[in-house]
Amino acid sequence: MGKDTIADIITSIRNADMDRKGTVQISSTNLAENIIKIFLREGFIENVRKHRERNKYFLVLTLRHRRNRQGPYRTILNLKRISRPSLRIYSNYQRVPRILGGRGVVILSTSRGIMTDREARLERIGGKILCYIW
Repeated sequence: MGKDTIADIITSIRNADMDRKGTVQISSTNLAENIIKIFLREGFIENVRKHRERNKYFLVLTLRHRRNRQGPYRTILNLKRISRPSLRIYSNYQRVPRILGGRGVVILSTSRGIMTDREARLERIGGKILCYIW
C-alpha cells in the first residue's frame, strides 16, 4: 500500500467489485474506519468486520453485488478520488457538488470529522472533498 490511504481504499474496493469478489481486506486506520462507516451507512457495502492478523488489524468488507446474473456484468459501485496529496480541493457547504442530482454521495473531511455532503449542508460547514460515490 502507498502513502495515500484513501486512494488505496478506493482502488481496493473498485478492483474487487470489477473482479466480482465477495470480500475485500483493507488495513485498519481511523480514517479508513470512518470512510467505511459512511459506505456502510449509505448502503454501498453489506457488512464490515474487524480482523486481527499478527498484531495488525484489518477491515474485511463484504461487497454488495447484483443478484441478477443475466446479461453483462456492470459494477454497482462507482468511486472517484477527488482531493489528492498533491492537489487538495476545498469547498464551502453551499458549493459542495451534488452527484447524480443527490443520489450519489460526496465524502468530505471537515473540522467536525468525516461526513457526507448532506450532513455537511445540514451543519453548514465545508471542508476538503475526499471522494465521490455513485
